[in-house]
Amino acid sequence: MTIADATLIPSADRRWLTPSRTIGLGLLALLAAFALIGPLLVSVDPTEQDFAASLAAPGSDYLLGADYYGRSMLARLTYGARLSFGMALLTVATAAVPGILLGLLAAWRGGLLERALELVSTVLLALPGLLLVLILLAFAPGTFGPLYLGLALTLWIEFYRVARATAASVLKQPHVEAARLLGFGTPYLLRSLVLPEIRPILTTLAAFAMSTAIIAISTLSAISVGLRPPTPELGAMIVELLPYYTEAPLHVLMPGILIFLLVLGLQLATRSEAR
Repeated sequence: MTIADATLIPSADRRWLTPSRTIGLGLLALLAAFALIGPLLVSVDPTEQDFAASLAAPGSDYLLGADYYGRSMLARLTYGARLSFGMALLTVATAAVPGILLGLLAAWRGGLLERALELVSTVLLALPGLLLVLILLAFAPGTFGPLYLGLALTLWIEFYRVARATAASVLKQPHVEAARLLGFGTPYLLRSLVLPEIRPILTTLAAFAMSTAIIAISTLSAISVGLRPPTPELGAMIVELLPYYTEAPLHVLMPGILIFLLVLGLQLATRSEAR
């Protein structure tokens, strides 16, 4: 799916709760329950080691098995899902709020303010996002702060540009011009006329941004520049277990399947049905 899928279909012709969205929302609800309730139900510490259970298969003692250090896979997966979901949500919220507000401001005011914001976003866009994240991580490798800040600084530009372009288009429509001439205030126009029009594309963009953040966090952790073991991060878990693929292939696949389901749920939840 592309962002265009959400824009080329007129909103009036779309049914909100489509089959794909139902599946996506159901999948996300299950994963959210796994991430939020799982750590409360699994009393085992995800970093607790038991070498007697090294690479234990799924069974009664360890429901989803144990890794090389004898740590419970179920405990580590629940904490890993919560970490990935939480970090991605926080990163996207930090990028979306200023990006959307600045985009609306630029579209509304125009002029010098819009040109200045466009210049700033263009300069930051010229700097590869991955490079920006790696530069910040160089100051405090293996910690959450630089990883979160670098991803938020990269993602806000997309929210700004999409919000500015779509809001500028809506503001030119006759009914908005008429409301403005009738003396309706700026807060009313933005809240009642502009935001409802641009909300679908921003929701789709937020889902894309969350998918990007989840994959980026896992990828950077997998190459040892993001979060590091023993933190139960999904990407780091895959790399930790990779040398034991022949002995315990299911253990290696489980974190990858969880990442796949998280991203799939986000994509399906915001997918429009083409007609």
